Amino acid sequence: MGNDSNSDDLFDIAERSESSGISGPMAGPLAHRMRPRELDDFVGQERVLGAGKPLRQWIETDRVPSLILWGPPGCGKTTLSRIIASRTQSNFESLSAVLAGVKDIKEVVEKAKQSRRLSRRKTILFVDEIHRFNKSQQDALLPHVEDGTLTLIGATTENPSFELNSALLSRTRVIRLERLEAEALAKVIHKALQDPERGLGGFLTLTDEAILWLASTAEGDARRALTALESVSLYAGTSPGALDLEQVKAALESALERQPIPYDKSGEEHYNVISAFIKSIRDSDPHAGLYYLARMLEGGEDPLFIARRLVILASEDVGNADPRGLMVAIAAKEAVDFVGMPEARINLGQAVTYLALAPKSNASYEGINQAIAEVRATGALPVPMHIRNAVTGLMKSEGYGKNYRYAHAQSGARAGQTHLPEPLLGTHFYKPKEVGFEKQLKEKLDFLNPDFGTKNNS
Repeated sequence: MGNDSNSDDLFDIAERSESSGISGPMAGPLAHRMRPRELDDFVGQERVLGAGKPLRQWIETDRVPSLILWGPPGCGKTTLSRIIASRTQSNFESLSAVLAGVKDIKEVVEKAKQSRRLSRRKTILFVDEIHRFNKSQQDALLPHVEDGTLTLIGATTENPSFELNSALLSRTRVIRLERLEAEALAKVIHKALQDPERGLGGFLTLTDEAILWLASTAEGDARRALTALESVSLYAGTSPGALDLEQVKAALESALERQPIPYDKSGEEHYNVISAFIKSIRDSDPHAGLYYLARMLEGGEDPLFIARRLVILASEDVGNADPRGLMVAIAAKEAVDFVGMPEARINLGQAVTYLALAPKSNASYEGINQAIAEVRATGALPVPMHIRNAVTGLMKSEGYGKNYRYAHAQSGARAGQTHLPEPLLGTHFYKPKEVGFEKQLKEKLDFLNPDFGTKNNS
């Protein structure tokens, strides 16, 4: 578990081939062999590790506080923790949140207390996939992070504000590591191709175009890029000359086609993509709407979830500017139920493009929100007597329904009487926009509903 443990930790595996004296392309997985060992070898996170940045200074001066390293797979979270382990004068312990429990945490705490008591050495605890710790496991860490028994370094692919309790978050610094850009991954691939000790050492060469393509298909994941490169090396054998783009594609085509795009249906990416989807349609961009629809479908999102969001959007963002929008959204939902995937993607695509290009109005959405706010603020105001229903003789004698005028008996089916409670007379909740069909509704509303009283909540 720690530096003085006889058991394997998650950093030991990568060292086995190196300590055995084996070198070359067959000495263990390429992605493990090529892990950076020094900060200067760490690629693509200059925003947090550049010269003069606080994180770099903490590492170089061995004053690392408790950290949560948050970022997508393959961006360097575990590698960075490994570099910290190699530079620190502290004891270094590691746990995998997938396998560890409260008992394991207590064992680490006891070792840390003993180390501090006997040698005054600090203990850094690295927890991989810390978002998988439940509340009781996080609570078990909390007092020992708070009193300095442990310096915690947690790695997570999930948004810490969703997965970690606020008390633990308040005692750590969250470091956001970004997905690696293609240019950074191209540097990683170049180094792996050329490194004679841990990489391929000239065993394989690729054209620049092939390297950039390989980097761009790795979804920002250095492990994925190096694993793909290793697959190419096995496919190529000892072929002379540099492999071009078509040869690299041929080596990876079947494997890449089977790899789903990164998408977590319950994590941050789910919320990011659905937010981008809705906002693209709201802003009348069908191209982006279709793109994010494809992202969700390819990532395995439930198509009924998408359909439900379109039904909401049809009323919230299109509304009466085009009442057919709700009909289209409901029809798409029914089609998803009836047709199923993959064909229902066509129905969803039609709904997305229609709603994106429809005129937009949020007047109905704002109207119901304002009406609810009024009810919550003023409570159940008395219904005007003339529009109450006189169900019994007593109610009629009390004035229920007195002077009520039946709309259908009036000219134009409009009685011109008031309906809101007296304190709200003149209040406008529905304010149509001058767009699409709602423009006609506004004209009709202005004609049929002259103000009764003076109050207006505009």
